[in-house]
Amino acid sequence: MRTIIPVILAGGSGTRLWPLSREAYPKQFLVLEGELSLLQKTCLRVGQLSPLGPLVITNEEYRFIVSEHLRQIGLTPSAVLLEPAARNTAAAIASAAIYARTIAEDPVLLVLPSDHDFSDPEVFLDAVDSAYHVAKSGKLVTFGVVPTRPETGFGYIRYKSTSELKQIEHFVEKPSLELAQRYVNSGDYLWNCGIFMFKASQYLGQLEQHAPDVLSACDRAVECSSRDLDFVRLEKKAFLSSPSISIDVAVMEKTDNAVVFEIAAGWCDIGSWDALRCILPADKNNNVLSESVLAKDCTNTLAISDSRLVVAVGLENIIVVNTVDALLVADQSRAQELKQVVGDIRQRGFEEATTNRKTYRPWGSFELITRGEKFIVKKLRVNPGAALSMQMHIHRSEHWVVVAGTAKVIKGNTEQRLVANESIYIPLGTRHRLENIGDDFLEVIEVQAGEILSEDDIVRYDDAYGRSTIVE
Repeated sequence: MRTIIPVILAGGSGTRLWPLSREAYPKQFLVLEGELSLLQKTCLRVGQLSPLGPLVITNEEYRFIVSEHLRQIGLTPSAVLLEPAARNTAAAIASAAIYARTIAEDPVLLVLPSDHDFSDPEVFLDAVDSAYHVAKSGKLVTFGVVPTRPETGFGYIRYKSTSELKQIEHFVEKPSLELAQRYVNSGDYLWNCGIFMFKASQYLGQLEQHAPDVLSACDRAVECSSRDLDFVRLEKKAFLSSPSISIDVAVMEKTDNAVVFEIAAGWCDIGSWDALRCILPADKNNNVLSESVLAKDCTNTLAISDSRLVVAVGLENIIVVNTVDALLVADQSRAQELKQVVGDIRQRGFEEATTNRKTYRPWGSFELITRGEKFIVKKLRVNPGAALSMQMHIHRSEHWVVVAGTAKVIKGNTEQRLVANESIYIPLGTRHRLENIGDDFLEVIEVQAGEILSEDDIVRYDDAYGRSTIVE
């Protein structure tokens, strides 16, 4: 039986899909097409390869989001490793490889990003099946995509063989448009899609040879890791001592033991708004429009709105993305510059650069409706069976109105059951807890009032998720 552990990289911030994707809730968690997030699609796509669940590595800030997304599809991971900070792919994969050897003796790892899609996933799985025996024999396998256009947002792999198993000549970083066109015309290049397959021991051995400082840091980070509920926290000081370097730079560009498999499976890297065209249908004028967009005399325009009606007239080659708190209007030829623009937004102090109105917590989520000088109105959505911490606020009172579901509220020494259209008032300084005791989502309108309205105004007494200083 094959021993494959899929390693899912789910820690990226996805700034090139701003304003839908933000640091607090990046693109791998978005539902862009259908009913599943990109992370869920990735996990289900590789789930049939092995009885071992995927090993997910993510930022510690996303741990409960990852857990909820996996729960929704009924998937139990082999482990969820938590990075204390981003250190690029070499360290992330090293940590996963070291930990994977505690699950199986020397498994073959299939490493893939969580934010890619395939229009023909069976072709991809067939390529993985073919590559397994090559990886098992000791080779480091990467997968290259047959390019369909000159793309300046991808890296390229030049190869020197016409067989299915191609020898890698060299890697090329994101080229100019002129160079990209030459690569496509030559037929000697593949897109570097960032998907790898190798034995854990082989990757770690190559790290020891080419990037020993990455290996030693990750060895210590895993050895000194700690359990946190269903998560594995990598030891912070050790992990942060690793250089921030990609697997390509650390290993793949230096090793003489790597090969590339060619795949033509309709691969799509959801790395920019323009790339979204590969998964969303277009109309007769090549417009990609969400349901809440009305377009007249537009061509080659992408317009998406998740909050209100957007009317577009006479646009060509334009991107329009509207959310409840931010609006993007851009020329499609400038889509790759969005990462830099988001940095400029952050530098100017706009919180919309990293956060949005909907914030996810281990018990569910809350969404800001409106705020004034001395009040805030939110909508809470509590998962079935979940509960907020037992807590108290020093500076604010709260008024809860149940609009859907069944709640149990502890207020001081009393306990009360609330259903739709019932409410309760929590004075400041009162110990309290909200719990969903129903089988459906609990939705509550919360009105906060007080002289100081701060998210860190929480004294937490008891919490099912092990939080002490994390904001509710």
